[in-house]
Amino acid sequence: MAEGIIHIHMAKLKIAMTEKDKNVLIFRHVFNKKRLKNAVISHKISRMLKIGVLGAGHLGKIHIRLIQELPKYELVGFYDPDPNTAQQVPGVTYFDSIDRLLQSCDVIDIVTPTVNHYECAVKALRLSKHIFIEKPLANTVAEAKEMMGLAEEANVKVQVGHVERFNPAFKSAVSYIKQPMFIETHRLAQFNPRGTDVSVVLDLMIHDIDIVLSTVKSTVKKISTSGVAVVSDTPDIANARIEFDNGCVANLTASRISLKNMRKTRFFQKDAYIAVDFLKKATEVVRLKEVDGTPDPLALTIDLGENKGSKQIYFENPKVDETNAIKEELDSFADAILNDRKPLVPIEDGYSALVVAHQIADKLKSLPAIVS
Repeated sequence: MAEGIIHIHMAKLKIAMTEKDKNVLIFRHVFNKKRLKNAVISHKISRMLKIGVLGAGHLGKIHIRLIQELPKYELVGFYDPDPNTAQQVPGVTYFDSIDRLLQSCDVIDIVTPTVNHYECAVKALRLSKHIFIEKPLANTVAEAKEMMGLAEEANVKVQVGHVERFNPAFKSAVSYIKQPMFIETHRLAQFNPRGTDVSVVLDLMIHDIDIVLSTVKSTVKKISTSGVAVVSDTPDIANARIEFDNGCVANLTASRISLKNMRKTRFFQKDAYIAVDFLKKATEVVRLKEVDGTPDPLALTIDLGENKGSKQIYFENPKVDETNAIKEELDSFADAILNDRKPLVPIEDGYSALVVAHQIADKLKSLPAIVS
């Protein structure tokens, strides 16, 4: 195309040029086009994204504080239905309506109660705003599906706040997790009345559902559940067994009535065991390797039986960086927008986790009630 344009110009000007001169001119034309393209990209990357926050509750205030620490964002302000929050977040502009905030930003951060996710997201998507939205993606699967369609039509980025993907302990373990065949998770929390407005599955277990789905590349085959409502109207402790088509089984337990907090996941796979402590931010890897020659007498080995040789046990504690997972997920979303990349936790992942969570919750509803 560039060569054709140059030939036309030469014909009009009747300039006699050598073949070498033509090649130099073509090179300069192509080089200048690339330089202009790179300059545009550089400008896009260097500009700050105007972001607004919907919801200034406990988590919303954390988002507001962390966004102000990220150089890729310019915080234009926030909206909360309670006007008293304006005094609780000094130095940040309070907008008296969602619509006014949406008109002032490129990106919207939805940190409202789950029941409001759909309404807020639909308004933003219809204005073609990029969205960061807390988990769970929506209150119902139908709402989430519509949101997914609107995001595709608007051609915008949407990232779901499954924050444990950014937990430094899990990030340090990801490279070791190859093809887990059994996964066990425990997410236990002390009782907090503030969290009883949503089921323990959608509040706590959904974190682990997302982690499991992100590491098991297979389709869910079967789900079995059990649970007990102890202090509220819905199960306060629940267990789910998820079986996948590839043979992997995940056993998930979530509780909001425990005496102590715990957030642990263990992955079992061929010749390896990986333990991730999301709360203490620690990772342990135990691997088995073939013993070449005579085993080290001081090393831990397993005799596999007659004519089967032996394997040596290796213990590793991968380095876990001290990072803020919420800050990292918000920063990664800015990168996705500025560099036109798929978010690390796209809306499709949030939808998949929500589908499984609702399947578990629905099965729990069908369990016989405990009569006191």
